[in-house]
Amino acid sequence: MINQEKVYIDKKLEPILQEVPDPEIPVISILDLGVVREAKIEGDQAFIKITPTYSGCPAMDVIGDDISSALKKAGYEPHVKLILAPAWTTDWITERGRKAMEEYGIAAPLDASADKRALLGEEKIVKCPQCQSTNTHLVSQFGSTACKALFKCDDCQEPFDYFKCLI
Repeated sequence: MINQEKVYIDKKLEPILQEVPDPEIPVISILDLGVVREAKIEGDQAFIKITPTYSGCPAMDVIGDDISSALKKAGYEPHVKLILAPAWTTDWITERGRKAMEEYGIAAPLDASADKRALLGEEKIVKCPQCQSTNTHLVSQFGSTACKALFKCDDCQEPFDYFKCLI
């Protein structure tokens, strides 16, 4: 794991945060996406630190609001802080998150060198989440969001998003 920092999640907050979905990929929790960097309790207050998947990610405001709502519902006074360092990396997506992403129809990120080869069209290695074929090609460097690229499978003919590797 590159750029893996120690993450502290209070066990009382973990089930609450596990239920907060990413607004752009609703089948993956913010914990499985790796954007929660710290979650602590002090009395009836919950302090949460989150980091964006990339600078300027428009989903972070929604994520912060969703965290606050979930914590209030659980009886905590929320304090959500956006942090920019360390920078988020796709290495922080859990295996459960990667699996959920693939089942939802988004190809999970490759490693950095494979990602570069795939995005430059040098190698057909991005696996279609529908039929599992690697006979795919890049349609656009940008998919439904800036952190995804649009691919198409040459076997089943289905378009799909690929979550770009960020390290």
